Amino acid sequence: MSEVQYIGTGRRKESVARVRLLPGSGKISINGKDMDQYFGLETLKLIVRQPLVATETEGRFDVIAKVEGGGFSGQAGAIRHGIARALLQAEGEYRPVLKKNGYLTRDPRMKERKKCGLKKARRAPQFSKR
Repeated sequence: MSEVQYIGTGRRKESVARVRLLPGSGKISINGKDMDQYFGLETLKLIVRQPLVATETEGRFDVIAKVEGGGFSGQAGAIRHGIARALLQAEGEYRPVLKKNGYLTRDPRMKERKKCGLKKARRAPQFSKR
């Protein structure tokens, strides 16, 4: 593999994405499947493409992503984060654009832990007067 590749790790909620950018035609594959096959919703596909669109590099790189954990929305966010980090490795001049759009910032929101005496994190048992 003498080809140049750029690697970025993205995270969101419980999802972790390992992203590789290779010079190519703009093909995006996730866990060995085409992006259209992996994600059903158009909004998720849009989220994944956002860093490439912002930096105007949509047709320049092939994206190979391995993602695990969480749901589809979290996985899409993790891939976006990974692509942004890999693009930064490829070209440092993209930093202001990626930073301004918030693609380099790790989304800190996580699932809140369950507390004792409650049914979920904040859901209290049903109250009955009698």
